[in-house]
Amino acid sequence: MHTLHVDLGERSYPVYIGRDLLSDPALMGPHIHGNQVVVVSNDTVAPLFMDKLRTAVGERSLVTEVILPDGEAFKTLETLNGIFDHIMADRHSRTTTLIALGGGVVGDITGFAAACYQRGVNFIQVPTTLLAQVDSSVGGKTAVNHPQGKNMIGAFYQPQAVLIDTNTLQSLPPREFAAGLAEVVKYGLICDEPFYRWIQANAAKLLAREEAALAEAIERSCACKAAVVAADEREGGIRAILNLGHTFGHAIETAQGYGNWLHGEAVATGMLLALEMSARRGSIAAAEVDAFRELLVQMNLPVAQPADMSPAQFLDLMGRDKKVVDGRLRLVLLAAIGEAQIVDDAAEAEILALLESFPRGT
Repeated sequence: MHTLHVDLGERSYPVYIGRDLLSDPALMGPHIHGNQVVVVSNDTVAPLFMDKLRTAVGERSLVTEVILPDGEAFKTLETLNGIFDHIMADRHSRTTTLIALGGGVVGDITGFAAACYQRGVNFIQVPTTLLAQVDSSVGGKTAVNHPQGKNMIGAFYQPQAVLIDTNTLQSLPPREFAAGLAEVVKYGLICDEPFYRWIQANAAKLLAREEAALAEAIERSCACKAAVVAADEREGGIRAILNLGHTFGHAIETAQGYGNWLHGEAVATGMLLALEMSARRGSIAAAEVDAFRELLVQMNLPVAQPADMSPAQFLDLMGRDKKVVDGRLRLVLLAAIGEAQIVDDAAEAEILALLESFPRGT
């Protein structure tokens, strides 16, 4: 097992990475406050891993299991309220601990529930998808979606601990696994060029889910995110670099209906758009864009924007993104491979020209 630390003063917490962590009471127990637990999962993950988690939770005076429907379409205020219905019906106190067992949707909505219930209770992240393990479980961003925008309603709220059991990745469908690889690649692009070159060289091993390659990818991704979050917990500055490709990607998710494009798929296409824009500005070579496109194809990720999105619709949805500040759209581009930069000087004409020339799906 490897342990990373997210250094946030009194809100600091460990990130445990290894095999067979899911059923370890010695690891889970110290992070459960009080004698009450709420485990939130979904109807895909719970049958696979709930029994193991019960072993880790151990004997408690009150354990409530909340099983959500699976999918981004259910990351809503209505689902959030359903979690509160269960917690309140079982009379959980402010010393209860919420545990998120699942992917990014479960983690985000459970964290938001923990932030809100009785003005904040303890929670633990137990991510079971690659995307959640390398990205959404670390950093304290919690939210639900709104029909007009992704993750528009939420809170910054840090977990007590993150337990990453790499065994869970063997159960992921290929499409879900590939979507997680998009976020792995992101970390190499924004802050670690040697890691990005390692990903290019080891893409086949990652796709084959080789244990050693996966463990290294997860640890290096989490280390990058932990460093960025420690420097800027509430995204007042440098943390925005974690959004490479996300402004484009969130527009795709919103337009297509949450869940029709997986988050990682939309981010992959968004990153390709961001790299193309960076190349047009002279920051990176066109050859790097071509190589990145080839990497996405190798990883079975999309490299074209949706056929039914007009540039005008795309631009309108981007303008509703959380990263718009005082009417100015902020984009994350690359100053170089391994070095991200935040720009707010992109004119509508520049973005429209990019979208009009970018390949469309069939």
